[in-house]
Amino acid sequence: MKLKDGVFLAALPSKHTSKVHELIKEVYPALIPANNVLQTTLQNANPVIHPSVTLLNAALIERTKGDFYFYEDGVTTAVGRLMKEVDKERIAIGHRLGFSIIEDPVLGMKQGYMQEATYDKGYSEAIGFKGIGAQSTLDHRYLNEDVGYGLIFMAELGKEIGVETPVMDSVIKLASIIMDRDYRGEKKRTIETLGLNKYNLSDLLEIL
Repeated sequence: MKLKDGVFLAALPSKHTSKVHELIKEVYPALIPANNVLQTTLQNANPVIHPSVTLLNAALIERTKGDFYFYEDGVTTAVGRLMKEVDKERIAIGHRLGFSIIEDPVLGMKQGYMQEATYDKGYSEAIGFKGIGAQSTLDHRYLNEDVGYGLIFMAELGKEIGVETPVMDSVIKLASIIMDRDYRGEKKRTIETLGLNKYNLSDLLEIL
C-alpha cells in the first residue's frame, strides 16, 4: 500500500530535517517535515490502536487463537471510544510540546487507507485494514511493543511535562495485569532511560 500523504519526517537534530527531506522527497512524496523526533514519535498511533483493541478482545483472542479479523470484527463503538480517549491524551502531550498531533482517523484518511474519520467504523470498514487477522496470542507486539515501548514512553513523557494521562495509565495497568508483567517497572523506553530527564522542557526542545 502506497501512502499518498501524511508521513512525518524529522532528523536528529531537527536543523537537518529540511536537508534530508530535500534528498528523498521525490522518492517519498508523502513525507512532511516535522518539528522534531518527538513529533514523529507521538504521531505513531500504534500505541493508541493496538493495545485498546487487544485488551477489549482478550477473551476472543485466547478462545479462538486469533481466528477473527482484528479491525473488522474487533473494533466496535465501545472499542472506538477507548481508542479516542487514548488519542486525546496523545494529542494533549503534543500540544504541550508546541506542535499538533493529528487525530489518527483523520491522518488515516490523509494517508489514503481509511474512508471515514471516526474511531469505530473508520477502522472496521477501512479499505486498508480489510482482511488483517488478529494475533494468535496475547503475548504479541501489540502489547509488548505498543504498551512496553509506546504507551509507557508517552505516559512518562506526559508526567515529565505536566500532562495527565489517566486513560493511558489504565491501559498500561490492565495490560500489565493480563500479561502478568510490570511494563512500567521494566522501563524499556522512557525519558529517564533515554537520559533526557535531566533537561527542562525548553532545553530538551532546543537539543532536539
